[in-house]
Amino acid sequence: MKPLSLHPDRLFSAEADQRAIARRLYQTVENQPIVSPHGHTDPAWFARDEAFSDPASLLVTPDHYLFRMLFSQGVSLESLGLPRLDGGPSELNPRKIWQVFADHYHLFLGTPSRIWLDHTFHSVFGIDRVLGSASAMEIYDTIDNQLARPEFAPRALFERFNIEFLATTEAALDPLAEHDLIQASGWSGRVATTYRPDAVVDPENEDFSEGVLMLGELTGEDTSTWAGYLAAHRLRRQYFKARGAVATDHGHPSARTENFSVTKCQQLLEGALQGKLSREQSDQFRGQVLTEMAQMSLDDGLVMQIHAGVVRNHHQSIMTQFGRDRGADLPAPVNFVTGLRPMLDRLGHEAGLTVILFTLDESSYSRDLGPLAGHYPCLRLGPPWWFFDSVEGMLRHKRSVLETAGFYNTCGFNDDTRAFLSIPARHDVARRIDCRHLAELIAEHRLSEDDGVELARLLAVDLARDAYGLASSST
Repeated sequence: MKPLSLHPDRLFSAEADQRAIARRLYQTVENQPIVSPHGHTDPAWFARDEAFSDPASLLVTPDHYLFRMLFSQGVSLESLGLPRLDGGPSELNPRKIWQVFADHYHLFLGTPSRIWLDHTFHSVFGIDRVLGSASAMEIYDTIDNQLARPEFAPRALFERFNIEFLATTEAALDPLAEHDLIQASGWSGRVATTYRPDAVVDPENEDFSEGVLMLGELTGEDTSTWAGYLAAHRLRRQYFKARGAVATDHGHPSARTENFSVTKCQQLLEGALQGKLSREQSDQFRGQVLTEMAQMSLDDGLVMQIHAGVVRNHHQSIMTQFGRDRGADLPAPVNFVTGLRPMLDRLGHEAGLTVILFTLDESSYSRDLGPLAGHYPCLRLGPPWWFFDSVEGMLRHKRSVLETAGFYNTCGFNDDTRAFLSIPARHDVARRIDCRHLAELIAEHRLSEDDGVELARLLAVDLARDAYGLASSST
């Protein structure tokens, strides 16, 4: 069996002077708290604080990074325990699921998933052997035995990881019962929800009409009218805000926004509810709602996050068999300059509005995102997302946007993960890459090392706190 260890200089430059600088910078941020204002972990974990059931359901089944790679190599999703929508057979034995994962663990060499998992195995569970076919059951038992111990319960791990703030993400119709339980429990951990209205904003979602009807029932508003539809969103946003929400999240195929008349908006809503909109009209509707959501964010103070440049659920048969969000999202071109202009014409000068932009379209980094954030007071840049929250992806992002936007028009790092145990690893990777990049600038005399120390701290925690309006727990 291969030994597993984590090199103290991992991810730093191979150039000796830069590596030494990066090492010094990293020592100043290594133990800073984790601020995670955007993610997809399950709030029930923290509400109930029950032991995680087994290694497979904790580390494999929820992580679309993992089963996406495995599927690309011919591993069936059924063998990984993903349930079929038609109730067909799917593997239920967590040991068998783990063995399949271990048999193919070599596929992740060179990927961020391998970095995060090795970090989790070694730092969280004290494992000193690389996962593989021969070591699979021994490592499974090691993890399984530890998960039964109180110090591996969700809240204990939250505190061990030094998480200052963690946001989950829930749909607009979610009752948020778990967040109510967290608040009522008296636990000091800061876990908040995030308002994600996509299903009742996208006319191409198969549940759109039913969802908009339910939105009206929940709020007592007539959501068949444009005024009632917007009022219902405002009420739900307040419901989420009362449960700790600091942000909204919007996953759109494009960055399109609009400024239509009320009459035009009513026509689009009626067509959407009747399922009669063309693809172009559906995009118009989404674009108008995005502008309205920005206005609401200005009014209620919730930070607006826009994830654009992605074709979601690209693999139709996977969506049909297993549902949405099963690892088949792919990058697509997006034009932020043209798309955001209607919203920016209306609200771009508002310093009281914060809109954070994320994309899978790397080509837009230097062309669109850097210049836009370098001008409009309301805009900040999110970190590289999904395919690009990796070593090379992070470096490309920094080298593309920072000279134009500057450090202070970014929001640091948020991990955007469903895999709870990967959070410390992901933040550690981000901090190491930040220090590597800063060390390069310092070695080239483009920054002083004193400035590098300050920026390393900002990138690790303070920019996220500022962007999302989070006061430090120490203040």
